[in-house]
Amino acid sequence: MTHRRFALGLGVVAVPLVLALLGPFLAGEPGPRATSFALGDGHLLGTDFVGRDVLRQTLLGGRTVVVTALAATALAHLVAVPLALAGALTRLRWLEDLLMRPLDVLLAVPSLLLILLVAAVLAPGPVGLALLVALVNVPDAARIVRAAAGEAAARPAVEALRMQGETWWRIAVGYVGRSALRTLAADAGIRLTGVLYLVSTAAFLGVGVAPDAADWAVMVDRNRTGLLVQPWAVVVPALLIVALTTGTNLLFDAALEKRGRR
Repeated sequence: MTHRRFALGLGVVAVPLVLALLGPFLAGEPGPRATSFALGDGHLLGTDFVGRDVLRQTLLGGRTVVVTALAATALAHLVAVPLALAGALTRLRWLEDLLMRPLDVLLAVPSLLLILLVAAVLAPGPVGLALLVALVNVPDAARIVRAAAGEAAARPAVEALRMQGETWWRIAVGYVGRSALRTLAADAGIRLTGVLYLVSTAAFLGVGVAPDAADWAVMVDRNRTGLLVQPWAVVVPALLIVALTTGTNLLFDAALEKRGRR
């Protein structure tokens, strides 16, 4: 059953990933613009709201979504994991509060609202959007890793390592970090899915991308007015986003289930 789920997840996620990675190389040069929301006339998937070829826009539109989501997830864990390990291993209550309590303030603010508030002032590009999405994901990721690391840090083995004179790095990464690795992997899979939704929603609302950018979320937003006339301009990018998030979840679920059985 695990192998089937893994194969299904791999098959589902392969299509949007391949399009995101290789699409820009296959898109070719832009042709002359045609009538808006038209079908046929040499356009396999029709045209979009300004007469551009939907197939070409689809080939170009995945890289921003995928790269931004992966970068935001990696950045969030790059900040959250050291904070969580430091909070779990410190014996100073005030230091743990100093590390973790500011994150509670961020955790109390809805992620999308915080992104929209910052975007209204700074108007971030794709890099800024990745940083914002990473920022709003740090508190939750740090809390989850902190809970898993705290259980490992309370074991007698950690005290024995301290008495042997092991370095903080060896204890934190070599023992506590490894003990929390499964929780971290599960969180990474779930978080990547949430980040994909958040990046897509932000792009749908015009944050981090230009209004006419070749981006799957922007395509859904800008072409929805012609959904009944030319549905492919909305349906295709929307299905690719759904396939990307669903396939990612299936892959991580199968991988974790297989690891758990081992």
